[in-house]
Amino acid sequence: MIQSYFTSEYKDFLLAHGDTFKLLPEFNFKFDMIFADPPYFLSGGGISLQSGKVVCVDKGDWDKPKTPEEMKQFNMDWLSLCREKLKDNGTIWISGTYHNIFSVANCLTELGFKILNVITWQKTNPPINISCRFFTYSTEFIIWARKNRKVAHKFNYDLMKQLNDNKQMTDVWRLPAIGRWEKSQGKHPTQKPLSLLTRIILASTNKNDWILDPFSGSSTTGIAANICGRKFAGIEQDEEFCIMSKARREELDNQELRANIQRHIVDLKQRCKDNASSFVCEPFNEQYGNLPFEY
Repeated sequence: MIQSYFTSEYKDFLLAHGDTFKLLPEFNFKFDMIFADPPYFLSGGGISLQSGKVVCVDKGDWDKPKTPEEMKQFNMDWLSLCREKLKDNGTIWISGTYHNIFSVANCLTELGFKILNVITWQKTNPPINISCRFFTYSTEFIIWARKNRKVAHKFNYDLMKQLNDNKQMTDVWRLPAIGRWEKSQGKHPTQKPLSLLTRIILASTNKNDWILDPFSGSSTTGIAANICGRKFAGIEQDEEFCIMSKARREELDNQELRANIQRHIVDLKQRCKDNASSFVCEPFNEQYGNLPFEY
């Protein structure tokens, strides 16, 4: 049985330290939703501008460029493992850029998933284009797919419409990249904003559902899940980011810090005003039941 690196007091946030490809096969558990931010394979010596300085944007050896064939095999391997751990009515969300997202989409189709949407995330504060030789990159893509073509999935349509001024929400989401307030415990090089993960979770899960992130990073998925009253299991191979994840989750146990986080999340601002108890990180009164791994 997999041992937890960190488990929150109410067993709603579990984090394992290790290699997803080794640990996922050991799971005897099915999840309601999976969010994955796999490597984009972009660390080939690129540069960017940060705080007025030109810096290298290489993330690490795990993000080194691969051939198309190598990329496809990598995506087929992890997606196959995730498919086995997803409930029949479960869905998976995968983020990417044009560098890897087409490979992911092809693998999903080959594995029998049904692609529901390809969300275009338009960043309201994109990084500066220092070369001035092409249009500034301001978007990423998130594929939403269900496990089975013929099994209905969860979609909280009415809530999404409500959050969009009572208009149908489209597949283009204009949301900020991570803000300074999301870096209180440090910053992961590919960290996603809580506003993005919160919308994904609210759209496709119900309260107390279990969510898996196989490339957990600093566990933004888990923080968003707990804020929304869902439960989380993550896997991260770098202990530095496990430590960061633990510190971020422990912040939620402080009511003042938790309230401040909620106030910054786009889709929670108005709802927190209307009903302050709707999305608080509450202890689970139910029996814990089966957990994804031991703690």
